[in-house]
Amino acid sequence: MAEAEMIPTSLKEVEKLGWDYIDVIFFTGDAFIDHPSFGTAVISRWLQKWGYRVAVVPQPNWRDDLRDFRKLGRPRLYFAVNSGAMDSMVNHYTAARRLRSDDAYTPDGRAGARPDYAVTVYTQILKKLYPDVPVVIGGIEASLRRVTHYDYWKDCLMPSILESSGADWLCYGMGERPMLELTRAIEADRKLSDIRRIPQLAFKMSGRCKMEDAVYLHSYETCLKDKKAFAENFHIIETYANMMQPPVIIEPVGDGYVQINPTYPPASEKEMDSIWDLPFTKLPHPRYKGRRIPAYDMIKFSVNTHRGCFGGCNFCTIAAHQGKFIQERSEDSIIREIQGLKKLPDFAGNISDVGAPTANMYGMHGKNPELCAKCRRQSCLYPAPCKNMDRSHARLLGLYGRISTVKGIRHAYIGSGIRYDLFLNEDGFVDETSYPYLKELILEHTSGRLKVAPEHTEDNVLKLMAKPSFKLFERLRREFDSIVRSSGKNCELVPYFISSHPGCGMREMKALSEKPALRGLYMDQVQDFTPTPMTVSSVMFYTGLDPKTLKPVYVERDPEKKKQQKSFFFKKH
Repeated sequence: MAEAEMIPTSLKEVEKLGWDYIDVIFFTGDAFIDHPSFGTAVISRWLQKWGYRVAVVPQPNWRDDLRDFRKLGRPRLYFAVNSGAMDSMVNHYTAARRLRSDDAYTPDGRAGARPDYAVTVYTQILKKLYPDVPVVIGGIEASLRRVTHYDYWKDCLMPSILESSGADWLCYGMGERPMLELTRAIEADRKLSDIRRIPQLAFKMSGRCKMEDAVYLHSYETCLKDKKAFAENFHIIETYANMMQPPVIIEPVGDGYVQINPTYPPASEKEMDSIWDLPFTKLPHPRYKGRRIPAYDMIKFSVNTHRGCFGGCNFCTIAAHQGKFIQERSEDSIIREIQGLKKLPDFAGNISDVGAPTANMYGMHGKNPELCAKCRRQSCLYPAPCKNMDRSHARLLGLYGRISTVKGIRHAYIGSGIRYDLFLNEDGFVDETSYPYLKELILEHTSGRLKVAPEHTEDNVLKLMAKPSFKLFERLRREFDSIVRSSGKNCELVPYFISSHPGCGMREMKALSEKPALRGLYMDQVQDFTPTPMTVSSVMFYTGLDPKTLKPVYVERDPEKKKQQKSFFFKKH
């Protein structure tokens, strides 16, 4: 694709295209990379497909005279704002609340290219400069702050980001369908009452809501006074976030309320293919020529197979953003993308990851879709695998087989996480595809280390994480060792763990470090728990309550003791 055909990021590039107007102008906290792993590129290309002119202003300077916010003028329809591929606070700070020295989404890894709470900062600037132009916020930061949430960095509850930012509309989750419908609605000057019915939108209203069939939460102000009310709110939000057909959710705040419309149904395979068939260059914008963007290096030769995760881990935000239900691409679409990798500079035939939030959920659905449509379970795997879930890896093995026949592909690695409870139980393999999958994963798709995430070893902590018993990891290690030993291949099993998660104290970390099943393994993969917006674990951390049962939970909040928990992990290894 020629440079002039890229999404423009400057006035010079807009003029080169001969445009006399721009429909939508994006402001984002990341460098602009035209790759389907980045939401800004996906929504920009998607709107472009339907005839809209889209420009992107990456990492605008918010400290000077705000010329970056003025340089493209006002759009015909609206401004779109996101913080980038991460929440800006997670991007900026460690679990110890220390400022990070680099930023993987910025050229040369330079820190300081975006503000704290980037969505709010960008939106407030745009509202001040162009008060009559709508601002639509989206992406991870907006999506996961759409309701009252605990902010670890300010150590307090914050209201919906709609309240703090002043944005007109919030698009949560995966935004192709709601953003296209909203764009068409704004262009057609449809009635506000019509726009407010678009799925997957949230917005702030004044006064009291009188909708009879909505679900009402405790107000933000009530949550400030009562941690139990906040925990109750979150349990309701999480329950409906995992439903196929959720209701409208209403949360009072200030002199009005936030309305959160239900999601679109899961995207079909055809719809997923149409997104990945967009004309991505797969490259950073030419403005970054000669400069390295670390996040791009990590994903440039990767292929995403599906969206969604039904694992339901309490510390994870995937289901709250992408949804619980698996939305996969066709094998043909994936193979087309892999064929295209061969055209990229420096591609040597090695795919870094054929994956997704959980790599081995590709093609997995409930056996009876009608049961899934009624289901309210947070997880299809915990506390025990759902009997309606088809855990066969046959389709995934078929995909791997097709990839292996693509000329010029030397290796197709699996860099994403896997769920070993999809193919193992404590008695062994769950079906006839399980052993072939694990064997192929280890021998054909692992570049020396197979990374898995038991997260902890102690049942009381694992229960609060919504993770399976450590006995399952012990079984995995036995099967792994057997496969590696018989093959003669040099491969390591690398487990990941979390310290200081609610329920975890020094006693639990001591027990973890002494587990016989961990002896001889590479053991530096431990992460101090970071409470991020809109997770069960973060609610536990703030309230000291399990939102499902409202029973007390032990929480380690002392920074020094959290540090000791993490360091204890290394004393035995």
